[in-house]
Amino acid sequence: MKITKVEPLSVDRFLFVKVHTDAGITGIGESGTWGFLEASKAAIEKFGRYLVGEDPLRIEHHWQYMYRFAHFRGAAIMGALSAIDIALWDIAGKHFDVPAYQLMGGAVRDKARVYYHVLGDTREKLVEGVKAAREDGFTAVGHLTPFLDEDRSIPYFKTHVDKMEDAIDAVRQYREAAGDNVDICVEIHRQLTPAEAIVLAKGIEEFHPMFYEDPTLPDNLDAMAFIASKTSIPIATGERIHSIHEFQMLLQRNAVQYVRPDVCMAGGLTHSKKIAAIAEAQYVGVIPHNPLGPVSTAACLQLAACIPNFAIQEYPLGEREPPKSEIVKTPLQVEDGFLIIPDGPGIGIELADDALERFPEKPREVETRLHVDGSVVDQ
Repeated sequence: MKITKVEPLSVDRFLFVKVHTDAGITGIGESGTWGFLEASKAAIEKFGRYLVGEDPLRIEHHWQYMYRFAHFRGAAIMGALSAIDIALWDIAGKHFDVPAYQLMGGAVRDKARVYYHVLGDTREKLVEGVKAAREDGFTAVGHLTPFLDEDRSIPYFKTHVDKMEDAIDAVRQYREAAGDNVDICVEIHRQLTPAEAIVLAKGIEEFHPMFYEDPTLPDNLDAMAFIASKTSIPIATGERIHSIHEFQMLLQRNAVQYVRPDVCMAGGLTHSKKIAAIAEAQYVGVIPHNPLGPVSTAACLQLAACIPNFAIQEYPLGEREPPKSEIVKTPLQVEDGFLIIPDGPGIGIELADDALERFPEKPREVETRLHVDGSVVDQ
């Protein structure tokens, strides 16, 4: 069996790849580059020129070849490599007529607990979203930011005391809406300095968040470790880093209790399973990052199926409604707060035949928020 074509597909706000073979088997994957999908698409095309004519089952070899052939790496490159890697695992599963996870050690679970995304530009919408998720059977609710996702055209300003008190009150409201038996997952989106993150953590500890996600920018691992040392709330981070080496440095510093590799950014299934393994050695859980499309969710479930230290899966907003539900032939099934792990060949999902025509590309523009003094707000 040989690869005959590597085809990037821009659908809505997502970048997929379809890898074709001379055996008639195709595999699909997704890139997690988010705001730079155009760059990732170019990298997929470049990697495709190498892959045509190659055996798709030599997954580890192709991963190493694409990763190591040049000195310069980063988000666009890793997003492309990840998408292709997922597609190759999809092909392998279909070739052997088994789920991809069966080729990675077999299943340790048949369903994956999820936390449901809640979004809103007002506190009231967020609180109602928490209540709705609880009533819909979810046992965890996430993407709960104490800082509103306001329009980026609105200049931002708050005093320190207002910022902290408003944020603490927001988490209090989320806990009240969730009740005592539903986990809340607090998302900071890297918006705080380490000093602010420690103050806020102490203010919300009484509400027992399941985790405190990305409290500060990810670039300084020592800063994340300092925050972790000052709070009893587990730190969840890792969506902005790409390699096993970066995750090892994070773990060595005791900076994280839940690692958050993005399967569509951190090297696909091949590399994400390795990241999970080094986390397992530190008794650290895995919460795969997933704000993307349904192919990403399917790939995350293959990982969740075969690693013992899986904790919970991010389940993005809109997965059960168009366009996401119509991009694929059969949406993944959620029951009582768990996603059912598909037992079909490959990663268990297929793009709809008309996805490309029905949902044209919607590229993200360069846009971020400013403080009232004109300086840039961290997003």
